[in-house]
Amino acid sequence: MQAHPLVFDTNIAKGKPENIRHPHNDCPFCEPANLTEVLAQSDDRIWLMNKFPTLQATWQTIVIETSDHLGDIATYSRAQNRAIFAFALKHWRATIASGKFESVLLYKNFGPHSGGSLRHPHMQIVGLTDIDGYANVTPANLTGYPIVTTRDLSVTASDQPIMGFVEFNVSAAWNAVDQLADAVQKVVQYTLNDYFNGRCDSYNLFFYPAKDRVVCKIEPLFNVSPYYIGYRLSQVDTPERMREIAAAVRTHFEN
Repeated sequence: MQAHPLVFDTNIAKGKPENIRHPHNDCPFCEPANLTEVLAQSDDRIWLMNKFPTLQATWQTIVIETSDHLGDIATYSRAQNRAIFAFALKHWRATIASGKFESVLLYKNFGPHSGGSLRHPHMQIVGLTDIDGYANVTPANLTGYPIVTTRDLSVTASDQPIMGFVEFNVSAAWNAVDQLADAVQKVVQYTLNDYFNGRCDSYNLFFYPAKDRVVCKIEPLFNVSPYYIGYRLSQVDTPERMREIAAAVRTHFEN
């Protein structure tokens, strides 16, 4: 079943701040005293309403990860990264449990190819009023070539990616959030520092509830393939190349 498209309100979008392409522009997340409609806060982690809710029939919120404008999962300490994941997942699960929405999304944009507008590290929790945001995602999209497999944790490189070329999946039990955070951090570090000889500067994170587990998909980003834009045809590297990539990521878990 194909989900209906989200409706984007350009009138609201006109006022959105932007400092990825123009880094000298002011950053609203760097001035926490001026933030409004705060829903929850823990240290410098803040969950608040999105001041520019550009999508109709949605409830849009922001999770500010840190007060450090140039922070990122790749550079956080292990403890800080774990705390950020615990904070975001807690409020995502609570929003799902509220029963107010058809589906609730949790995702993150990072870098100039990610679709984001603000550099300051943040995630987004979005409740969709009448759309199942997971309708086009199958279990096969969230598995693939094995990288790490333990009782509570699975890391794979997709053999059936949603968009392609390379997508990584980290699956963990809900009570293993620290392991999830550590694994995602290692994959993000590989994505930005080693993948494609370090030429990848952007990624997305997408989170999926899967019964007693949570899955995080890490999507390295370049320009979007025309095959996906025009035909929704994903592409993937050869099995040999995917196994090479899986082996390269595996070394990050052995150190």
